[in-house]
Amino acid sequence: MTTCRRPLIIALSGCSLAFGAGVSVYATNAFAQPEERPDAALNMLVHEPPTMEDLENSDLHPELKKVIRYGHDLFTNTQQLRGENVFNDMNCSSCHLGEGRVPFSAPVWAAAITLPDFRGKNQHVNNLEERIAGCFAYSMNGVPPEYGSDEMLALSAYHQWLATGAPMYPDKPIYGRGFPAPDEPAEEPDYARGEAAYQDNCSICHQEDGSGHYENDEYVFPAPWGDGSNNWGAGIARLDTMAGFIYQNMPLGQPRSLSEQDAWDIAYYVSSQERPQDPRYTGDVAETAERFHGRSLYGQTREQDGHVLGDHDNFGDKGDIKPWNVGMPRFENLSEE
Repeated sequence: MTTCRRPLIIALSGCSLAFGAGVSVYATNAFAQPEERPDAALNMLVHEPPTMEDLENSDLHPELKKVIRYGHDLFTNTQQLRGENVFNDMNCSSCHLGEGRVPFSAPVWAAAITLPDFRGKNQHVNNLEERIAGCFAYSMNGVPPEYGSDEMLALSAYHQWLATGAPMYPDKPIYGRGFPAPDEPAEEPDYARGEAAYQDNCSICHQEDGSGHYENDEYVFPAPWGDGSNNWGAGIARLDTMAGFIYQNMPLGQPRSLSEQDAWDIAYYVSSQERPQDPRYTGDVAETAERFHGRSLYGQTREQDGHVLGDHDNFGDKGDIKPWNVGMPRFENLSEE
């Protein structure tokens, strides 16, 4: 991970869970995937994104190169927007490892070739800028840059640069897309086992209390929960997504080295900790859980102490600022067919 506040969303397993930190280190081995890659990639779209070195050697207009460079800078050091658009310790590269290029770490070029498309999370067709805005509202616990702003254009341009050469709306599944969850574990995910596995594998970088690691007030390894982490609305707050990130990427540089059981157990433990409130919160945790949280532990009662997860009014450093993009309806004037 980098040392300029590159938070990860879930930094879990031993020094490797720090998603944000170590992104540049991981980039060199971004495509060193497990042995089964050749078989897994059969009849799939396999795309190796261009690098920033490729950008410098390209024939693109110098002004466009400047914008793509700025997008890369924002992506890997989103903390420069702290207090305006970002209100936690995350960077885009905290979740999307290797500068957004790594398979099985939600490589962002996939969004550039599959959007616009319908998105179940907000129940309407989203374009690339709207998808990025969602990351700011949830993963960054923040407020997105305006559509069409310099920052949004730069981030979009970087996503599209990474997609160079990949077909739009591919007719094959995309290899390495998202955070594929491991197979169901032999035993139900367990809090106590997860806590033990976290302490053994993750606390060295992310602290026993999940507060993350800082040196000289600079972020080194991210907080997997608490105010410095993503809020309850982030995709990584889903148990299966968390397990997928851990299994596919952690420890950093050692993908799939944890057992499937350990990945699920650690995910269950981390997902059982508090984080900032979901910006879609209706004021009633049970109602919010029913509407938006079918795959997370939000609204569930923690057996260890009877605490109802998400039952609070803590929105983190953002306070009562509401992201302008949350709950914004689209295409309401279109007739049903």
